[in-house]
Amino acid sequence: MPSIYVKDELRASVEAASGGKQTILYTAGGQPSIMNVVPKFNLEDIDVSLGTGVHPAFIVGGVEKSELFIGAYQGIIKNGELVSLAGVDPSASANHDTFVNAARAAGPGFHLTTNAEYAALALWCQKNGFQPRGNSNYGRSHEATHETGRRQDGGTPGAISGTARTLTGSGPASWRHDNTPNGISDLCGNIWEWSPGMRLMDGEIQVIPNNDAALHTTDLARTSNAWRAIRASDGALVAPGTAGTLKYDASSPTGGSIVLSDAITNRLGELGDDANSGNSASGALKSMTAKAGMNVPAIVKALGLYPAVPETMKSDSAYMRNYGERLPYRGGNWSSGAVAGVFAVYLNNSRGYSSSGFGGRPAFVI
Repeated sequence: MPSIYVKDELRASVEAASGGKQTILYTAGGQPSIMNVVPKFNLEDIDVSLGTGVHPAFIVGGVEKSELFIGAYQGIIKNGELVSLAGVDPSASANHDTFVNAARAAGPGFHLTTNAEYAALALWCQKNGFQPRGNSNYGRSHEATHETGRRQDGGTPGAISGTARTLTGSGPASWRHDNTPNGISDLCGNIWEWSPGMRLMDGEIQVIPNNDAALHTTDLARTSNAWRAIRASDGALVAPGTAGTLKYDASSPTGGSIVLSDAITNRLGELGDDANSGNSASGALKSMTAKAGMNVPAIVKALGLYPAVPETMKSDSAYMRNYGERLPYRGGNWSSGAVAGVFAVYLNNSRGYSSSGFGGRPAFVI
């Protein structure tokens, strides 16, 4: 009995047009999702301060992966699945667990782009000498105001009114991670992106080991046993609450710059559970300092939680609140200005928070 081969014309056209940088993956519901292929790389090839061996984003369930598939575009929840499509208004105004579940609904291997994956992309961009711009000023780049995208509300780029999300991929090549038309779009600005696999718990930095947050079987809940803290002395992953683990502190009780420490002296955020109440600390990630005498473990640099090579970083900012559970967003949004960028991280809000400037991006691993 002869077999019949039906060519996937959409996939073939995307791969041909992008020179193999992009492909189409199909969800459990049969929906196409445009993905960029990201080959694995070693930490030492980025910077010696990161350690050695493959970046943890490429280790999933104890298995080293040759590549990751990252959404070419910020995600839209369509028919209950989070997919990556060009020219659409990315989904926003939904909480962490909603985005996680929509990404997983797309089928085995699909997941919400994790903190480890964002860190890998940011480090790759920095090493390759290009950190993308994006929609950081109401439909245009704050750095290069002639660079614009199509606002979903029809507004004029730069007009400080309306909801200034831009349609996915509608900006120039400089809004893509590798400065080419087929790079990963909008990693800087437009909407902040939920990035599971990392959190603050009462100021303690906690992570899901390697890139296990990409697995459907990994429990990402507040009470999950998968969370691990980082021992300050050697970077080992240990049980949360262990003495001497890494924490984020602030330079003063009312905020200020962020300090990596093994203790908390300035507790921020007691007045509330979202970004609109209580104190927080912020500052450019490249300006983050460490407690006097501390030898910063390589793992926090590899995960984009402390600067590895501050000299070539932009002003991408970090925000934190060290009271309660705080889950990260990455990248910035349309009003972030110089705060936005591939290293930008926002650790002010709880997992239940939602806003028109916050969304997510699908990813896939085999």
